[in-house]
Amino acid sequence: MSERLWIVVDGERVEAARGATVAAVLLDAGVTAFRRSPTGAARAPLCGMGVCFECRVTIDGEAHQRACMRLVEPEMQILTSAAT
Repeated sequence: MSERLWIVVDGERVEAARGATVAAVLLDAGVTAFRRSPTGAARAPLCGMGVCFECRVTIDGEAHQRACMRLVEPEMQILTSAAT
């Protein structure tokens, strides 16, 4: 069984498996829009390998982080710009 940890996504605590990517945890938690395009369209991971930049979120105050390229860490704070 994988070790579990907690992160905070848009102010809500979410359980995650250590070693999972932020994108995988967000999708597993039911987050379907990670950010909004300039026209307001919902955007989410497309490639899953850091090429498309569609999965950008704010992690621990650092904007434009690719969620598919970052592993979760205990108490990581994640903000999606699609939460509004």
